[in-house]
Amino acid sequence: MKVGIAGYGNLGRGAEAAISQAEDMELVGVFTRRDPSTVKIHSDAPVYSFDDMDKMADEIDVMIICGGSATDLPEMTPALASKFNVVDSFDTHANIPEHFANVDAAAKAAGKIGVISAGWDPGYFSIARIYANSALPCGTDYTFWGRGVSQGHSDAIRRIEGVLDARQYTVPVPEAVDRVLSGENPELTTREKHTRECFVVAEEGADKEEIERQIVTMPNYFDDYDTTVTFVTQEELNRDHAGLPHGGQVIRSGRTGWDREYHNTFRFMLDLDSNPFFTSSILVAAARAAYRMSQAGESGAKTMLDIPPVMLLPESPEYARAHLL
Repeated sequence: MKVGIAGYGNLGRGAEAAISQAEDMELVGVFTRRDPSTVKIHSDAPVYSFDDMDKMADEIDVMIICGGSATDLPEMTPALASKFNVVDSFDTHANIPEHFANVDAAAKAAGKIGVISAGWDPGYFSIARIYANSALPCGTDYTFWGRGVSQGHSDAIRRIEGVLDARQYTVPVPEAVDRVLSGENPELTTREKHTRECFVVAEEGADKEEIERQIVTMPNYFDDYDTTVTFVTQEELNRDHAGLPHGGQVIRSGRTGWDREYHNTFRFMLDLDSNPFFTSSILVAAARAAYRMSQAGESGAKTMLDIPPVMLLPESPEYARAHLL
């Protein structure tokens, strides 16, 4: 299948790497809003301007959209779903129903498939929740993220006056995880589940106390969490915090038996060296499924919950039954 990549940041680079490992795929082009001559990629595929996408509608089986959820994907995915089968990683959970409806209308009108919210949360963690809830109806869900870098929160710190650079880590509270795994089924507040660690490079002469105050009181980002702020040099940040690791776990603690006497723990965990490179690997698998659903005559928006697992694999259903069932 012939695949295009729309956007070439961390996610686009990861998608390029994942496509290179997929024997059933060919990268036919990377599309960028920058000057294409300034974008250097790892493969031999050409780099095009976004303005060239319409000309290549007949040459691309699936377009993987590597944009941001805040402003890019709400506009880009419905627009591109009117021309291509598409996959995106829209991750603003509260807005998924609205995004799904917009993409569904555009994709159905064009006879295309639009897979939205592919990734690990939403995405693989969502599938884990489905499996856990179906088997343990008498139970409680918990999700813990990290320890890992939150790119959005790091960007929020960098917007504070006097800040040159920053990394923010989301960290599960070990005691909270232990309480869940013990079968206690606790009701946990936001503050009880996660802490936030911030490593900040400040401008010379900046008011560090004021920077710290603005961080720990920032609404919707830090004010509901126990937050620590550590000031470091740019060299220390580059040396110790250059990567984008992440991960986490979905846990469902539930009871079975006539008197609910048996405690059961469903646990799905991820530990990632690179958040964007793993996320983009899921996007590439979802692109395979989008192509297959399109070939079968389906159209409209889909999520990872709507895709039969075997469609994500490069191998056949017969191979999956023989080796993975």
